Amino acid sequence: MFYRPEDGHGLPHNPFNAVVTPRPIGWVSTRGADGSENLAPYSFFNAVAYVPPQVMFASTSAKPDRGDTKDSMANVRDTGHFCINIVEYAMMDVMNTSSGPWDRDVDEFEKAGIEREDCATIPCSRVARAPANLECQLTQIVRLPGEANFVAFGEVTGVHLRDDCLVDGIFDITRYQPLSRLGYQDYTRVTDVFSLKRPGQ
Repeated sequence: MFYRPEDGHGLPHNPFNAVVTPRPIGWVSTRGADGSENLAPYSFFNAVAYVPPQVMFASTSAKPDRGDTKDSMANVRDTGHFCINIVEYAMMDVMNTSSGPWDRDVDEFEKAGIEREDCATIPCSRVARAPANLECQLTQIVRLPGEANFVAFGEVTGVHLRDDCLVDGIFDITRYQPLSRLGYQDYTRVTDVFSLKRPGQ
């Protein structure tokens, strides 16, 4: 099968997200300029550089009460910082609750009953029991083609690692089983790990 996206795929559901999988989930916490808190998951998320460490997340739709984007991106645009909270399998239900189309004045930490703590390097909350948190200072927002497609890039200024996920100095993802996004309404979790050495190493 071949199709041009501009012509449509002719399938019951768009297969694009099912092709680019699995995708890590960036559970983005932000604090608005007015002090309001927001927490929402984004599966267009990844690390993009080592030195200095940098990450990105993309928002691809808009809300009527935010104009051209959603709460997370609007807060980042207003304040210049955000925190990426890593989602473990055990937190899938509360993560899913935080993904709802809630009004801008709804605090998803409270809505989903999620414990929060203050970040150390930015004025923002983080998910207290997440396996890891990446505190980020915004470096740039890039507008992509499309009505509401924005990408926020941030430099990581602080990293929290949950102690029970550290084994002999290694951050062991099997201890928490990262939740990942697939296509359609599907998710998966990482339970098995294997190593491959690059040629010449």
